[in-house]
Amino acid sequence: MPRYQEATRSIEERVTDLLSQMTLDEKIAQLGSYWVYELLDGISFSPTKAAHLLQNGLGQVTRIGGASNVTPKQSAELANTIQKYLIENTRLGIPAVIHEECCSGYMARGATVFPQAIGVASTWQPELVEAMTDVIRAQMRSVGGHHALAPVLDVTRDARWGRVEETFGEDAYLVAQMGMAYIRGMQGSDFRNGVIATGKHFVGYGMSEGGMNWAPPHIAERELREVYLYPFEAAVREAKLASIMNGYQELDGIPCGASKWLLSDVLRDEWGFNGTVVSDYFAVTMLHEYHHIAKDKAEAAHIALDAGLDIELPFTDSYGAPLKHAIENGQIPLALVDRAVERALRQKFELGLFENPYVDAGSVAFDTPEQRQLARTIAQQSIVLLRNENQVLPLAKNITSIAVIGPNADSTRNLFGDYAYPAHIETLAELKKTSNVFNMPLPDGIENVDDFIETRSILSALKEAVSAETQVHYARGCAVNSADTSGFADAVAAAKNAQIAIVVVGDKAGLTDDCTSGEARDRAVLDLPGVQAQLVKAIYETGTPIVLVLVNGRPITLDWMAEKIPAIVECWLPSEEGANAIVDVLFGDVNPGGKLPMTFPRAVGQIPVYYGHRPSGGRSNWKVDYVETSVKPLYPFGYGLSYTQFAFANLHIEQAQAHAGEQVTIRVDVTNTGSRAGDEVVQLYTHQTVSRITRPLKELKAFKRVSLTPGETKTITFHLPVNHLAFLNHAHELVVEPGSVTVMVGSSSADIHLTGTFAIVGATTPVQRVFTTAVSVG
Repeated sequence: MPRYQEATRSIEERVTDLLSQMTLDEKIAQLGSYWVYELLDGISFSPTKAAHLLQNGLGQVTRIGGASNVTPKQSAELANTIQKYLIENTRLGIPAVIHEECCSGYMARGATVFPQAIGVASTWQPELVEAMTDVIRAQMRSVGGHHALAPVLDVTRDARWGRVEETFGEDAYLVAQMGMAYIRGMQGSDFRNGVIATGKHFVGYGMSEGGMNWAPPHIAERELREVYLYPFEAAVREAKLASIMNGYQELDGIPCGASKWLLSDVLRDEWGFNGTVVSDYFAVTMLHEYHHIAKDKAEAAHIALDAGLDIELPFTDSYGAPLKHAIENGQIPLALVDRAVERALRQKFELGLFENPYVDAGSVAFDTPEQRQLARTIAQQSIVLLRNENQVLPLAKNITSIAVIGPNADSTRNLFGDYAYPAHIETLAELKKTSNVFNMPLPDGIENVDDFIETRSILSALKEAVSAETQVHYARGCAVNSADTSGFADAVAAAKNAQIAIVVVGDKAGLTDDCTSGEARDRAVLDLPGVQAQLVKAIYETGTPIVLVLVNGRPITLDWMAEKIPAIVECWLPSEEGANAIVDVLFGDVNPGGKLPMTFPRAVGQIPVYYGHRPSGGRSNWKVDYVETSVKPLYPFGYGLSYTQFAFANLHIEQAQAHAGEQVTIRVDVTNTGSRAGDEVVQLYTHQTVSRITRPLKELKAFKRVSLTPGETKTITFHLPVNHLAFLNHAHELVVEPGSVTVMVGSSSADIHLTGTFAIVGATTPVQRVFTTAVSVG
């Protein structure tokens, strides 16, 4: 038995032995990938295609579940067949890593679809995120998956950007906490049962010029490190993230996939990252074809490898024949290939692929009742009550009549985000019919799948919830993004015949041209797409009270609706159990407690608008407001109402003074003063009032969502590390600086109920970054 096959030897021994036996072709094969359908005839494995593509092995297989129409059992069988071929028909028998997308659940037919990430962030519950990814991990592993292309750790403050929905929002601390929970659930305690998580998109991708996909951001290094790199650093240092994916865009003239400073100096040398860096799809070749910093694919491969980009996805292109020829011609040092191959092999050994390359295709259990219940719980917890004048909500189930109106009222498809299974199958199908902009191989026989998971519409769930005597009048009114108003008359008639109108509006998320949210679906305006706002106005003019239900992927402006519509509910893209969750909230079976992870602007001209601005930001000096509108946001970060009320009292800061390296204990009592059980998210913000570097006026440093029965009081204790207040000084050293710190506790970034102070004393002290404030509830 070759030494690398001996499970008792160390991983380093096995990697060294295997690498020493590999030919150039075998090494290069480990740095590439193929779409699953490149290895198939229909949905069956093709030995003929495999003999051509896999003769020297393969690094990764791209999306067995997410780029085909196969069932979970067929997916597991295909994974086994591919691994068996590699083990038995290649010289060294190296298994492949199978990667999949899983932003809102494992993106495959039959897998549980959880709310989109922006909704998950609205729960403010990292423990729910970890439970979610524990399910995703189990589902992926059961069908042979090993590598998840998530979480998205982009901090985004521009709602025009189409991929806002995939993020955890605008705040670095919230993104870090949600991202670390995602990674822990996904990777587990042992990679032999875990799935490699991938932090993306490294870095600054979510703050692009004009909110446009792949466009460059303009971020100074201090802000880059303190805000945009922060969640990635937390993921690497604290959650032990095992993979990073580069951003498509450039930073200061250098594409992220070509940046040695990012991928090697910061990631590996500063943070100690020892995993793999994988390319975002097509990103290596883009250095030649899109960014024009390489004269050909060979030079693109050289630049990427030298920067520290190890594996090319989604199919072998620049890291194939161009790379081989450049090495043979002496243009690229073999040492760069060896370094990347060593990293790729190490993860294969860590995953236990050489000992356990196969799965039991008969034991696949997807979307169990328990998994669906978790999806429903997360959807319930994600819903944010934005407005509820005169307590219009909750509704009585025995109400005489209801009108249900809007393009998303009777749609199941539009409950899902852009990286859910139906959206990506639509994308592959559209690429087959139109120009292949990515110059990629495409599958035969791919078609839309409408029955991929059991889902009901809001209309259907509502009809089941109300009494048998309640009349339900339905009218679509209009499409999501169309100028056609011919359905308005039916919608108006439905509203006139009802006591209340539930108007369900918003987006269709995906990558195709008819979508209004999702990757490459960036917007220049942020009102409701198409004629939806006109539809709402037509219904409003009937005099029937409206409950506006938003099923959308980004913060939007609401214009007159924000003041005139009595009840507004933000539901994001709640996925398979979303309709049930929305109805649970509308009728009071669940009290909404979600909070906004991103600021809602009043007008698109405010963007970027976010709570954590510097002393000179957030206003037009010296007159404060714009000519046309207030500079205040429509709804602030952390905002969300409830069907009950909460009171904050007894703020106590135990330490009046503290040094670097010490901890400050902060206590506050929160009481449910209303008549219903409900949840409040207690938010802790700080501000160092005088410092040598300007600091944001508020920075989220801790939070805790608590459930309280009527009259109940709980004490929330924050254990704030002083080092959590560190910032970069003039020399870009991370330091704790002495000074006065204002502590603010509230229910949103704008609703601060209690304030206090403590002092940091002692000398300015260089420190290591701290990423988490522990919180206890008593």
